[in-house]
Amino acid sequence: MNFYTVVLRKSSGYWVALCLENGIVGQGNIQEDAVNKLKEAIESFQLVYESESNIYKSTVSIDELH
Repeated sequence: MNFYTVVLRKSSGYWVALCLENGIVGQGNIQEDAVNKLKEAIESFQLVYESESNIYKSTVSIDELH
């Protein structure tokens, strides 16, 4: 994808950047930090997405969520 739609919002003293296309979030003390963390998270997600098969269809137990 060539671009992403990002929502920036200040919450509890931190800036949160949310990517609408994939639901990935970055957080920082300033807007730039939040966006940079979001970029890092998207890059990490891309690496997993390319190396794993069916990442969206894998089951996750309730215990793993906690």
